[in-house]
Amino acid sequence: MAVQFSPAQRAAAIGVTSAGLLIAAFTLGVGQGSAAPATASAAANAAPAGAAAPAGARITVTGTGNVSGVPNQLSLSMGVQTSAGSVASALRQANAAVRAVTSALGRTGVSAPDIQTSGLSIYPSYSGSSGVPNGYQVSEQLTITLRRLPVAGSQISAAARAGGNATVINGVSLNLSDTSTLLATARVKAVADAKAKAGAYARALSRPLGAVVSMSEAQPAQPFQPLPYAAVPSASHAPSVPVHPGTQQLSVTVTVIFALG
Repeated sequence: MAVQFSPAQRAAAIGVTSAGLLIAAFTLGVGQGSAAPATASAAANAAPAGAAAPAGARITVTGTGNVSGVPNQLSLSMGVQTSAGSVASALRQANAAVRAVTSALGRTGVSAPDIQTSGLSIYPSYSGSSGVPNGYQVSEQLTITLRRLPVAGSQISAAARAGGNATVINGVSLNLSDTSTLLATARVKAVADAKAKAGAYARALSRPLGAVVSMSEAQPAQPFQPLPYAAVPSASHAPSVPVHPGTQQLSVTVTVIFALG
């Protein structure tokens, strides 16, 4: 049986249908609008693989190079010390002893420019608590460069014998007269060490190592090896002093800044 709708009923049905279509269209539009921003945000936050390093990225490393050499000269610190009842007498004895020492060194082949006066002191000596000097002591010091190590021991002994019981030897140091060649080798080693370290860091970061931006060198330390030699109580029979040069190490440290690709 056919169903008949009145004009008022047909109008109401059309209104309901239109409202449903509008609600569906609005819901679909809102869903599509919210999905688009989420996709854009994910794309913006994703880091591309193999992205370039930030401009100006650098690596700073230090490198060290060590070398060894055999000392070829000896620096001797020695002098004389005398005592007498007056300053004049003590000074006269000290002067005579120093002249004897320098003459003996000259006879063994030490040149005058290698003998240098390095100290002079005069001071009173006291006995008891009277406060009145009972004599005076004079000390004269020399710094001597011995350039022939094979005979340096006999030169020291000759100087000690010449000074007699007034002789005082404070110490010696073995030195390298020319370090330029050794330091050049140490610098090459220091730079190679720095480059190896920088390359290892760059590989760990999966980046290529760039050019050198800057490099600086720390002041190399000069080696000093004092060998104490006590005062000679009976220098007239002093034996030849054995001298063993050994080896001496020189070190160079550089700081290098590399660009990072």
